[in-house]
Amino acid sequence: MAYAIPSRTKILNVLETLVIGAAGGALFLWAHLPGGLISGAMIAVGIAAIAGRPLSMPPIMTQTVLVVLGISIGSLMSRQLLQHVSAYPLTIALLALATFCSTFGSSLYLQRVHGWDRTSAFLAGSPGALSQITILAIEKGADVSAIAVVQTMRVIILTAALPLLLTLTGIAPAAAPTLATAIASPLELTELIAASVAVALLLRLIKFPASWMFGAMIGSSLLHGAGLVEGGLPPWVRGVALVGIGALIGSRFARMKPKTLLSHVNAALGSFAIAILISAIFVAVIALTTAVRFSDVVVAFAPGAMDAMLALALTLHIDPIFVGAHHLSRFVFVTIATPGIVHLFGRPQEDVDD
Repeated sequence: MAYAIPSRTKILNVLETLVIGAAGGALFLWAHLPGGLISGAMIAVGIAAIAGRPLSMPPIMTQTVLVVLGISIGSLMSRQLLQHVSAYPLTIALLALATFCSTFGSSLYLQRVHGWDRTSAFLAGSPGALSQITILAIEKGADVSAIAVVQTMRVIILTAALPLLLTLTGIAPAAAPTLATAIASPLELTELIAASVAVALLLRLIKFPASWMFGAMIGSSLLHGAGLVEGGLPPWVRGVALVGIGALIGSRFARMKPKTLLSHVNAALGSFAIAILISAIFVAVIALTTAVRFSDVVVAFAPGAMDAMLALALTLHIDPIFVGAHHLSRFVFVTIATPGIVHLFGRPQEDVDD
């Protein structure tokens, strides 16, 4: 995999992104705000991006952050975190149904209230898998900028509001479940990184979704579960990864013009409200019928980006295995089902070509 040497301007843009993200994360952490590092970095970078700063995160840095996040989540592997595995088939099936319902509910709102065409509405209402949705939108001649605003606003709102909501309501656990406080030895860290990157590359080779994060998570889980590695990454490394994820999400606004953002903000907020309302109904059903912790279900069913939700799980002491399994399932469901849904219910192709 070859990477071109970035220009001086691009390097300065990346450095500016990291500095702003670190400052925002540090401010939120100092103020003891929930989800401090990721939320603070995301909001600070997002505001700067909307203000016109050319902020960005290069692919190699994004991949590194995802690998570090995966290793950190994998180090949490324990029998306690797998105690609800028997409930996974039921909750994942309900998640698929919730995704289907929220997609149709949000798309119907965008069509009826904001006059969107069916194809753009279905793609904007589909939660997660933004890169796949964008490619499909281009192929189908949909309104790419409008879809990007709705999708990005949903991720931003969830990442900023979910930690605050869980903390204020007392739903979030007070302490992390078996989080390794010990730092692995240099040899163990080398083994951990090597195994995580190797599995990530293997998954990438077979085109597994979110391969960098899930590959590292699987590699780290196997080593920790087998007792071959004790401890995990230094806390400051986990902190840098959380700032990186937050900065990555916030930098999405750098590709949007303020005029475009403002013209679609009402549609984004309305469709988000519909998606949350539908998801909340399914969360309530699961909370009342299973023994899974309410906080785990809330984050697992939140219609946000997979990397952001897993980072929040790590920050808020939510079961990352449960959350990861469900967001991966949603990603696969959206990737497979959305093209078919758009083909059946979207705008006819001859209308697109006119």
